Amino acid sequence: MKIALLGYGRMGKAIEQIANERGHTIVAKIDKNENQGKLSEAEVAINFSIPDAAVANIKAAMEKQIPVVCGTTGWLEQLKEVEDFCLQNKTAFLYASNFSVGVNLFFKLNEVLAKLMHPHKNYSAAMKEIHHIHKLDAPSGTAITLAEGIFDQSKYTDWSIDDTKGDITLPIAVERTGEVPGTHSIEYKSSVDSISIQHEAHSRQGFALGAVIAAEWIQDKKGVFTMNDVLDIK
Repeated sequence: MKIALLGYGRMGKAIEQIANERGHTIVAKIDKNENQGKLSEAEVAINFSIPDAAVANIKAAMEKQIPVVCGTTGWLEQLKEVEDFCLQNKTAFLYASNFSVGVNLFFKLNEVLAKLMHPHKNYSAAMKEIHHIHKLDAPSGTAITLAEGIFDQSKYTDWSIDDTKGDITLPIAVERTGEVPGTHSIEYKSSVDSISIQHEAHSRQGFALGAVIAAEWIQDKKGVFTMNDVLDIK
């Protein structure tokens, strides 16, 4: 498979390594400080650019009917616009806040736990996420996806990263430290006990592998998809 990398930072380089190991060819690298190859030669584009460049990168590929897998977060106010653009150009688009297979299983586990906890009003939920100091958005896209999974199954309707208190506001604690790839934990706490689940990434390789797997899956497809489609998670 011929792949274009839209964004060539840490994740772009990790994806390049995994793609090469799986027998694929990188035919274009497009970044603020680097522009190699031709986007038009790609069969799939993988976007991990900075948020400000995401929409332009995605549309540039879609105009050429190149399916796009996108892991950039921090631009989702334009997600509907991009999905509509995908359908208009009769190509394919897959956005995920996190491509790790483990994280996507964790998303499902989070929804199941939220549903189980919902009848038990004596428990309150809280989330914490930890990432490296280079991460631009806070909370992380993964944390927001987890929060949305809780909203769908519980009384919570909003999240906050400050000290706002409220029965329907989910608090998210944000920490940026060192080179941590990413840790997300959710706790349900009452006066008598606590229940918690956590996912901890050990490296960026899991994210990169998931993105390449998604690119392999989306090739030759048309429409808007998620990692649930790739992993067949119902």
